[in-house]
Amino acid sequence: MRSSPVDVRPGGTVPVSEIAAGLRAFWTRGRAIERTCYAIGAALIASGLVHLVVFAVDGGPWTGPVSWRKPVTFGLSFGLTLVTIAWVASFVRLGERARVRVLGVFAAACVVETALITLQAWRRVPSHFNEETGFDTVVTRILAAFGGILIVTLVALTVAAFRDAPGTAPSMRLAVRAGFAALLGALASGAAMIARGVVEVQTGHQQLAYHVAGALKPAHAVTMHAVLVLPAIAWLLTFTALAEARRVRVVALASAAYGVAALAVIGYSAVGFATG
Repeated sequence: MRSSPVDVRPGGTVPVSEIAAGLRAFWTRGRAIERTCYAIGAALIASGLVHLVVFAVDGGPWTGPVSWRKPVTFGLSFGLTLVTIAWVASFVRLGERARVRVLGVFAAACVVETALITLQAWRRVPSHFNEETGFDTVVTRILAAFGGILIVTLVALTVAAFRDAPGTAPSMRLAVRAGFAALLGALASGAAMIARGVVEVQTGHQQLAYHVAGALKPAHAVTMHAVLVLPAIAWLLTFTALAEARRVRVVALASAAYGVAALAVIGYSAVGFATG
């Protein structure tokens, strides 16, 4: 079963070395496309960290549409998300060709988004909702187009996650499905930010576009990372002596708690988005 890469002892405390071995197994036993995504994700994370150093040296504002914050946060976020999706998809039943295509397209979109956002940061111009020049307009539209590609691939994986996967433990299936369900909320908030921002730009309110779209960032973030947090909990439970039925209950409670917290953040963000 892919949900437990190392053997679990019947009792006692699992040493850190076994958890580390389990993490290494995702690389050594992973498919070629998964390892490729892990490597690309690590490179994107490294890019985010490098730009954190650039920010520390160069300074400037951390907030606003023109800031080193953007290549930092987008590099870290896209890198972590790519690694997460490649890992979580290993518990989803997919044909091998479909897996390669979906993960390959998703990885390419993550690279393009991060690269263009980073490019615009070095040019000291906004990356989103920027139509000041012909080049900026092209960048903005490419970002929107690849954002659409990200949505399509993640929706496809979400649909696949709700198919029966006999090789995956019930607790992990529940965690993956709950995580992908929350991810749909992140996609919805991201689409709403883009749509509202475009409307504001077209009506001549570019600065308002950044402000209003930014109101949904907390909701976007909290719903996006459930697909990492919940499966990680399910995976760590495989190193305990808990029976699978109890693991399912723990994952269900964790999913419910995460859902309540996410709804609170979404409600708060929605108020700012509606009144912005």
